[in-house]
Amino acid sequence: MKKDEVPQDKSNLESANFKELCYAVDENGEYTTVNSSGWDPKTIALNKAIEDIKERVEDAKQRVLNNQSSPIEYYMEFHKMDLPILASYVGMWKWRVKRHFKPKVFNKLPKKILQKYADVFDVSMEQLNNITLHGN
Repeated sequence: MKKDEVPQDKSNLESANFKELCYAVDENGEYTTVNSSGWDPKTIALNKAIEDIKERVEDAKQRVLNNQSSPIEYYMEFHKMDLPILASYVGMWKWRVKRHFKPKVFNKLPKKILQKYADVFDVSMEQLNNITLHGN
């Protein structure tokens, strides 16, 4: 695309005063970089992804409040992690972290393991045990 054809549509990036760096062809036919404030199709996809994340966090929160899952699942979703990433951060096998999603198992975890999770999620032990104290 030519330098003067780089999209400048309104987007979430614009409100945060960010610009996206794009490559375009200049007057001499050479590649150059141009700042773009956004592109409608990309903005629509980004908004959809953000909605999906918010929905997953809310679903996890409801499961925790209904005692169907532990706070670990909520914080994992809140911090936009998946099971392999969380497992690597706490230094445990995925199956073990998944097991900690069960409220009965979570309630019996030693303080040392709970502290690992609290450190990864950057919350206090109190917040880890009670998600209603978490200020999202």
